Amino acid sequence: MQNTCLTGTAGVWRISALNEAGGWKDRTTVEDMDLAVRASLKGWKFVYLGDLRVKSELPSTFKAFRYQQHRWSCGPANLFRKMLMEIVKNQKVTLWKKIYVIYNFFLVRKIIGHILTSVFYCLVIPATVFVPEVEIPRWGYFYIPTVITLLNAVGTPRSFHLVIFWVLFENVMSLHRTKATFSGLLELGRVNEWVVTEKLGDILKMKVQSKVTKKLRMRIRERLQLLELGVAAYIFFCGSYDLLFGKRYYYVFLFMQSIAFFVVGVGFVGTLVPN
Repeated sequence: MQNTCLTGTAGVWRISALNEAGGWKDRTTVEDMDLAVRASLKGWKFVYLGDLRVKSELPSTFKAFRYQQHRWSCGPANLFRKMLMEIVKNQKVTLWKKIYVIYNFFLVRKIIGHILTSVFYCLVIPATVFVPEVEIPRWGYFYIPTVITLLNAVGTPRSFHLVIFWVLFENVMSLHRTKATFSGLLELGRVNEWVVTEKLGDILKMKVQSKVTKKLRMRIRERLQLLELGVAAYIFFCGSYDLLFGKRYYYVFLFMQSIAFFVVGVGFVGTLVPN
């Protein structure tokens, strides 16, 4: 498959492609994506090898995961801001490829997806319980999202039993990603902050495991996420109102989603699993 893609883990580059694209630049926190887009605009094509597998390690703590997701959401949005006109004015690629890069690669995957998920499922749907005249079509809030979720879950059948928890957790993280996306688009706050993702690796097999465990324990004030707790309270209130006065059974989803926000808000997420 040949397309425009970023190169992170297991990406192999031709030196000539690096040089022609202008080399590495530190103008954003997603320098690999920056380089990939510039190389694509120079006419280079990327080949994805689906049968080649490379091991990669996940962040060791939830705090590290949040930093990683902030960078992965803020960086592309900021890169889109800086490269939009460069993509539009490029003469070496077709109009179709420009549309693909702008719409599919940036807008849908890196910007609209985060904002739509957080606004629709965490704000709009809960608010509709107070306005019974407003009715959201089932295909919009249930059927289409369910099909998309199942298609994503097909690739990991061993984790299919966790799909509901995954959806709830992704809705929570969409709020964090949306905040980061606006930071990138407007160049606010931590837009250029680079925090190395903590990964334990083989250190758990060493004798210093107890010291590492103590180091990873967070203080209470560091665990609390006030924004998530505020949204949890809002969704829980909406669910309670729907339970008492509504007729659409939204409260089933709202109560589960509020619990998910509360769990993340109080930092009740494991940091590591000792052997």
